[in-house]
Amino acid sequence: MKILITGGAGFVGSRLAHAFRARDSRATIVAFDNLKRRGSELNLRGFKNAGIQFAHGDIRSPGDLADLDGPFDLMIEASAEPSVLAGLDGSPQYAIQTNLVGTLNCLEYARRSVGGMIFLSTSRVYSMKPLKEIRLDETATRFEISQQQELVGVSARGVSESFATHLPRSIYGATKLASELMIQEYADTYQYPAIINRCGVIAGSGQFGKVDQGVFTLWVASHHFKKPLKYTGFGGTGKQVRDLLHPLDLFELLERQVPTLKANAGGIFNVGGGRAISTSMQELTAICREVTSSTVAIAEDSKTSSVDIPLYVSDSSLAESTFGWKPKTSVREIVSEIGTWIRENEKDLAPLFS
Repeated sequence: MKILITGGAGFVGSRLAHAFRARDSRATIVAFDNLKRRGSELNLRGFKNAGIQFAHGDIRSPGDLADLDGPFDLMIEASAEPSVLAGLDGSPQYAIQTNLVGTLNCLEYARRSVGGMIFLSTSRVYSMKPLKEIRLDETATRFEISQQQELVGVSARGVSESFATHLPRSIYGATKLASELMIQEYADTYQYPAIINRCGVIAGSGQFGKVDQGVFTLWVASHHFKKPLKYTGFGGTGKQVRDLLHPLDLFELLERQVPTLKANAGGIFNVGGGRAISTSMQELTAICREVTSSTVAIAEDSKTSSVDIPLYVSDSSLAESTFGWKPKTSVREIVSEIGTWIRENEKDLAPLFS
């Protein structure tokens, strides 16, 4: 099998590349990346050791894609400008060119040279105003989804694929939603076997986290390197909640999806840890303290960003029933893995986190 992973030197792409290699030692795996994301160059050594090919290029350039040594059996489209803050304080051009134009370039390349595609989208395609209107209960350590809801597409299990997407969400979310629409059009017009996974927060070792993307890794790293932190928004109490998904749990889903690409072409699936694998920032702090044996000062800032929401939990029922899949890796296991990775690579990671 010959696999192309765009965004392949990023956190998710690189973890998937190594997972495909571990599952099939004979597969040809090509990680395609522009290395813009900080720390991504550190993954190149691991690629060489694992026999994963690296191709330096940019999905914004059709010529870079054309230069690849195709054809391929499968494309995992994992490239993105992943920050929800993209375009808020400056030009949105990089996000638009990467997340939308880049996807179109990938689709054009794929329909000629790739047998099928799995597109990694985001939960940020859901509209901001309805997300903020989900009824919540407040407990001692977190927000929870209330049992009684008036909005379509939300239940105690989380947010499903039927939740609103027709209202504003963010520049980032809009580019990913527009990409989803084009993928569905290619699936219908050209009978191209491509499916879409709307991923929640993916977290694990190998992520060079920042405040705007990868905050859970940043939280662990800040405890390890004893850097102060801040609860931001929603009263500054750290009760906002996200569900987490480990890359290997995502990989297990992809393996189940690959044989069904034609049958599910154009399909959209929420993919996340759900209520069982979710955490508030306050709860995350407690786990970090145990895992790192370190306590850091945490300030409180009640001001809430316009693109922040108090809770997002994925209802992945459709993916679970369609593919017989269920995520397994707990929040504590994810945090422990990140902590071990930081300890074992402290010299390389210190300049990025400390």
